Amino acid sequence: MPFRPIESVTVVLLVVVVAGSVSAQSQPRQMFDRWDKNKDGKLVREELPAEIRPNFDKADIDGDGFISIREHAEYLQRGSRRGASVQGNVEVKRDLSYVPDGHERHKLDLYLPKAKDQQPDVPASKRPLVIWIHGGAWRAGSKNGCPAGPLVERGFVVASINYRLSNHAVFPAQIHDCKAAIRWLRANADEYGIDAEKVGVWGSSAGGHLVALLGTSGDVKDLEGDLGNLDQSSRVQAVCDWFGPTDLLLMNQQAGEFGTMDHDAPNSPESQLLGGTLQQVPDKAKRASPLTYVTSDDPPFLIVHGDQDPLVPWQQSQMLTDSLKAAKCKVTFTIVSGAGHGRFKEPQVTEDSLKFFEDALK
Repeated sequence: MPFRPIESVTVVLLVVVVAGSVSAQSQPRQMFDRWDKNKDGKLVREELPAEIRPNFDKADIDGDGFISIREHAEYLQRGSRRGASVQGNVEVKRDLSYVPDGHERHKLDLYLPKAKDQQPDVPASKRPLVIWIHGGAWRAGSKNGCPAGPLVERGFVVASINYRLSNHAVFPAQIHDCKAAIRWLRANADEYGIDAEKVGVWGSSAGGHLVALLGTSGDVKDLEGDLGNLDQSSRVQAVCDWFGPTDLLLMNQQAGEFGTMDHDAPNSPESQLLGGTLQQVPDKAKRASPLTYVTSDDPPFLIVHGDQDPLVPWQQSQMLTDSLKAAKCKVTFTIVSGAGHGRFKEPQVTEDSLKFFEDALK
């Protein structure tokens, strides 16, 4: 088997469906090499032609802030499947502000079942909520790539949120925003047919870090912030952490043979998140690490990680798993053999992922 579960509890993950099309007449490698100005084997948003930059987040499947040659080729191949992740029975409400008069990033999209023969003023039956939090090294990415359709079809409301990136504000702004979005969704649960007692979060890479932090910091006032709906709880009832960092200070030490990033460099994603070179601000790094806050009342966790991840060492997920187990929390850790940063291709991983949310929230 190419992946191995560490415990018997099911695993959650949903593969992002890529939509859109970019000049499919050109060969993927030739086009990629032409755009890859600095020849580093990956494309950032600024390297794309201006007219197709809006498609960047759709092509960045794993949300790491870069497009690999593999992601580029898959994007071209799937161009004919525009909009496949949102089926006809899904209604999308875009760019809802979750902080009044807030930052331009304080927006979310909401995916709801289309009500058939329903009175406009009558709310739908209450459904559990899953919130998607995108990756992108805390400095890129957006809510636009949310894989909403399958979850809505299985009886969920889905939200996909933007949060302030590290060039907008340093930590803890990002977790303050995530918690503010949760509180806003709870405050508006009746309007959108949400069961406010059943809220799950799911994210990849930097988004995985943020959902793990949401899961372990339910009662940590320091991370709540003061943005809107402070009468509501930001606690969550299920967490799907997809290869997110959990102890920032140990990432270089654990990188091993597959590591391709100097996390301790002044321009690393972690250093930019904290507003200072990582190892020189250890207190800030500890404050931003989900491992710091693990307690026995944390919700069920699902953690998935590739064992050849070059950006976030798999040991980061192992440490969080061990800490949650020691606290007697319900957790499953699945290592995907041979997988890099989110390169999960096994259909069973997807199916087990969906079932995790169903078991935890329904």
